[in-house]
Amino acid sequence: MRLLPCGDRALLAEFDALEGALAAHALWSASAPLGVVELVPGGRTVLVRVDPSMLGLGAAEQWLRSHEPTTAVVAPTAGLVTLPIVYDGDDLAVVADAWGCSPSDVVRRHAATEWVCAFIGFAPGFPYLVPVEAPLPPVPRRATARPSVPGGAVALAAEYCGVYPRASPGGWQLIGRTDAVLWDADRASPALVTPGTRVRFTAVSA
Repeated sequence: MRLLPCGDRALLAEFDALEGALAAHALWSASAPLGVVELVPGGRTVLVRVDPSMLGLGAAEQWLRSHEPTTAVVAPTAGLVTLPIVYDGDDLAVVADAWGCSPSDVVRRHAATEWVCAFIGFAPGFPYLVPVEAPLPPVPRRATARPSVPGGAVALAAEYCGVYPRASPGGWQLIGRTDAVLWDADRASPALVTPGTRVRFTAVSA
């Protein structure tokens, strides 16, 4: 773990892999002292924001180093969200080729997997999901991004599964769509899925 200052109110913890960042976010979320105001996970980082009137950066660094995760085994830290999905994506055959199986097996394996949100990025409410247990084979991004991907599209790229909260350009491989609202600024918690949330996909008819 490497710690870097980010102004006078935050430290950035860097890890060698996603698993380290996930383990740190889970551990620190469960044991944060007074003065830690926000933990923001990323692909290989966790941003630790503090209130300097309650916790100085030196004390925050000491706490982080004394609570460095010793395992990459990650337990989800939030509840379960079940998303209905119609598996009719244009790129099911591409994913099947990457996984060495049939498109129907892609549907079966994806729906049988329990996912956890590693972090939010790209757009408000866009969850980067990874399997809770054994990883699935990585999926290559499209060589050319689509000018517009519809909101609710469920897609795969690298080791991640994501759900587009609104229409936007995108280069991920589309496997289906959901009518769940991933981002609603009028909700008390705008993001339906937040870091640490478990996610299951349930196949439904169009």
